[in-house]
Amino acid sequence: MADREQSFHFYEGMPSAILTDGLIPVPMYAVTAMTLNETYMLPPIGSTAARSLVDTHNDTITLTGLLLGKERFAWKLALETIAESSKRGGAGLTAGLSALGVDISGVILITAMTIRTDLQVQSLSFTATAAKRDALDVAIQLAHMPPPGARSNLLDMASVAVSTLAGW
Repeated sequence: MADREQSFHFYEGMPSAILTDGLIPVPMYAVTAMTLNETYMLPPIGSTAARSLVDTHNDTITLTGLLLGKERFAWKLALETIAESSKRGGAGLTAGLSALGVDISGVILITAMTIRTDLQVQSLSFTATAAKRDALDVAIQLAHMPPPGARSNLLDMASVAVSTLAGW
């Protein structure tokens, strides 16, 4: 007879995504889909160069996946805590870096597609089904709220290097 404590999913090695507020990291091993939506704003016709100080696009990221194994409820609580701290500007590392002059706030997402800071959780949903024993479906929608500047582009370039080195 099969062990009822075993999930049919395996999670070893590098997670598909890591979501953290700088204090609590949540590794997501079974990300089934990730969508990065970038909505670009069109400047008014005849606008001046001063528009470069204004955001040129809004980004949202949607992650869907599974929280696996016996730890799934601990990961659920950690995600809920991160969602709340994202509204207060993050915790731990992000607050410490801000004190050092590095302006990072909110949630940090690390994936093979992108590394993003300054995220806020817009929505978080969990689903439990009988078909997936020892697993919770999770859907997270994040909004990218960066300060003006080139730091976001530099982090995207860094994500390419990280994904190459990590073999994602």
